[in-house]
Amino acid sequence: MEFKIPVKESLKLLLYFAFVLLNAGQITSAQESNEVLTNASAVLALSGDQAARDIKVSIRGIVTAAEPDWGGRFFIQDSSGGVFVENISSRQPSPGDVLTLTGVSFPGGYAPTITRPDWKKVGEAPLPHPKPVAIEDLMSGAEDGQRIKISGVVRHAQRSGNLLQAELTSGGYRVLAYGPMLPGIVPEKLVGAKVDLAGTPATAFNGTLRHLVSVDVYFPVITDFSIVKLADSDPFQEPLTPINNIAQYRAGRSSADRVRVKGVLTYQRSGEDLFIKDATGGLQIKSKEALSLSKGDVVEAVGFPEFDNFLPVLNDAIFRKAPEPLADVKALKPPIGELLEGLHHSDFITVQGKLLDHLEERSSSPTGEPDIKTILELQASNVIFTAEAETLMTNQPPMSIPIGSLVEVSGICFLQSAADGRIQSIQILIPTTYSVRVLKKPSWLTPERLLISLVIAFVVIIAGTTWTIMVTKRNSALKLLIRERELDQKELQTAHDTLETRVKERTEQLKFEVTARKEAEVQFKATLTERTRLARELHDTIEQTMTGITLQLNTINKVFELDPKTATHHLGLIRSMVRRSRVDLRQTIWDLRSREQEQFDLCKALSIGANQIAENAGIRVEIETRGNVRPLPEVVEDTLLRISQEAMTNTVKHSGANRVKMALDFSDHNIVLEIKDNGNGFTPENCGGPNEGHFGILGMAERAKRVDGRISIISQPGQETIVRVELPITPATLPKTINEPTDQAEIIADSNPYR
Repeated sequence: MEFKIPVKESLKLLLYFAFVLLNAGQITSAQESNEVLTNASAVLALSGDQAARDIKVSIRGIVTAAEPDWGGRFFIQDSSGGVFVENISSRQPSPGDVLTLTGVSFPGGYAPTITRPDWKKVGEAPLPHPKPVAIEDLMSGAEDGQRIKISGVVRHAQRSGNLLQAELTSGGYRVLAYGPMLPGIVPEKLVGAKVDLAGTPATAFNGTLRHLVSVDVYFPVITDFSIVKLADSDPFQEPLTPINNIAQYRAGRSSADRVRVKGVLTYQRSGEDLFIKDATGGLQIKSKEALSLSKGDVVEAVGFPEFDNFLPVLNDAIFRKAPEPLADVKALKPPIGELLEGLHHSDFITVQGKLLDHLEERSSSPTGEPDIKTILELQASNVIFTAEAETLMTNQPPMSIPIGSLVEVSGICFLQSAADGRIQSIQILIPTTYSVRVLKKPSWLTPERLLISLVIAFVVIIAGTTWTIMVTKRNSALKLLIRERELDQKELQTAHDTLETRVKERTEQLKFEVTARKEAEVQFKATLTERTRLARELHDTIEQTMTGITLQLNTINKVFELDPKTATHHLGLIRSMVRRSRVDLRQTIWDLRSREQEQFDLCKALSIGANQIAENAGIRVEIETRGNVRPLPEVVEDTLLRISQEAMTNTVKHSGANRVKMALDFSDHNIVLEIKDNGNGFTPENCGGPNEGHFGILGMAERAKRVDGRISIISQPGQETIVRVELPITPATLPKTINEPTDQAEIIADSNPYR
């Protein structure tokens, strides 16, 4: 059977066996060596590699430090020195216990230590006498684990659990000291006191790099913290010092002396620092107090004057709000030259400058809310400085200012000074983003846009050059093809010209034939239209008259022998119908001749027709037109012409008039023909109808009705007669359908023309 182990698991196994073999070799080496370290200095003298060999240790000493939160670890010191013991256990000795201890060496995170201890308490003894050391030696880490003694001034003191935490300064260094609370003394009262401190230093370190980070001192008994001189009970009773005097010379001044200042608050970072100003200048006050103040509050502060970057600052201060009312804070507007002279450090000022750069650093605040640290790089005259603002995104808008803008910033002036007093840099701490005001936006051509334009132009040039090279190569290859195609093109052009000539000839021939066909078709349609109109005319006049004559002859044939008188009456009707047919036929022939003219004039045709009828009767005819005189549909013109001819015929036969007046009224949608005579008049209801052989009035009514028109006759005996015809004018004006008469009743069905 074959087992397959994955590659990843194989590597793990190899590393495990290598680790076991390596440690086995080290253990064997340590076991083969009978070396035993018998004092603390021998352990401390080991290098990191030597301490890693697990060399046996057996010492006797006194426990100098063992804090309850160390998890069983402690410091032990014998006559040669002190060393740290990695006693990870719930069982822990107390300071002053005398122990016998065995274990092995270990490199530790900074200095060699003892691990895997086996200890036994054999008694108790006073703590070893502390060795006075220089603060420089202590802070270098050289005295790690050794019981030492230093002097210093308490800068800050507070209760940390069950321990007193005091921050001491000595020789420009700061040391944290931890130990039991001092009975009867409030920690805050220790600030400013001169003390002597005995204890065991413990180092904080970077375990990866084995680098020292800081040094703390642990004192196990209250006698190790000796107060040489307490500070004044009420530091706010100190005399006020003008802000610009805190860094000036004062006789008898010491590092333990505090000064009291008073001024108006310009900005505060709670738990970190605050800034005040008085009539003499501004000052940064560093304090861990969390008392929140408002801008414009009058503040009293007591602290230790120090120098930060060669400029004064009040450190480890306590402060309180003064009873004075809120003051109006106005920013100074100093010239940039005064800042270069070292003036207005920590003062509230307003400066103007051109924005050169804009940076943002995002982080999270202690409460977990997102922060933006905005850094503006500005230039005023030939001086470049920065303005910084820490903006909380939830309550302040982020800055968005175009590069090149002229801006005005208001904030705290921070100066960086060299040892010779020359100002190296200027920084403005902006309280909020509202402290930045854009005075003038930059022109469109900013450096950023200019750079983008140059990049785009460069890319375009490169692309154009590349395209030109490619096109040139392609053109060279295409020239040969073009030459060949030109020859082919010439041959094709010759063939095309020949074909085009033939096509033109054939096109002209077809065009002539099509034109001839269209003309023939137009002529045929005109002939057909005229035939249709003539057929309708003959149907409406002569055909009906001939039908009537036939019916009358049939009647005469039936009654001639029985009633000759009645037959004679019917012969008179036949004569009247023949005369009527002759008139209709003559009018039709005249109308055909009138239509031969290119332009048919209705008014002129009415005049000619009326004068022809009235010529031998001594009747004067007058024609008047009104409105927009224009050509009308042929069926309308023909209807008006025939009605006027019939009316004139009736006037000549029956009225006895000597004057007839015709009026044509053209409107947008209809035309009205009015014929008025000055004859004897008659009663329209009593006039003869088709039964008496009179078809005139009935024919006029039928013609008007055929084109959706109306006709009215107004007359009385002894008065004038008016015939009024009103016809609609529409493109769709068409004659009614011609129906063949089937019997006499259809012809003479209605003798009343006023339906």
